[in-house]
Amino acid sequence: MEKENTDEFYARLKEQLLETTSWPSNYLYKFIVPTDEERIAQITQIFDNAGAVIESKKSKKGTYTSISITVKLQNPDEVIAKYKEVSQVEGVISL
Repeated sequence: MEKENTDEFYARLKEQLLETTSWPSNYLYKFIVPTDEERIAQITQIFDNAGAVIESKKSKKGTYTSISITVKLQNPDEVIAKYKEVSQVEGVISL
C-alpha cells in the first residue's frame, strides 16, 4: 500500500471507530499469514502483555494460518498502532 493510501485508510478507520465504538473496548483483529512459526510468533509477540485472547487456525492445506486476536484497548489510536506493528510482518494480510 502506498503511504498516502495507508494514511487515508487509518484516518477513515479512526473516524469509524470513534463513531461506532465506546472506548475502552474489546477489538477483534483478524490476520492471515503464510504458515510459518516465526511469522506467527512475531504477531503474537506484538500482543503479548496486553491480555489478548489469541486463536489460530491453519487452512485446509496448511499453507496459511488465520489468527484472530481479541484485546481490550483504550482508544482508536491503540487499534491503529497495533495494525501498523503487524503490517511490518512479511506476508501478513489484515482483514
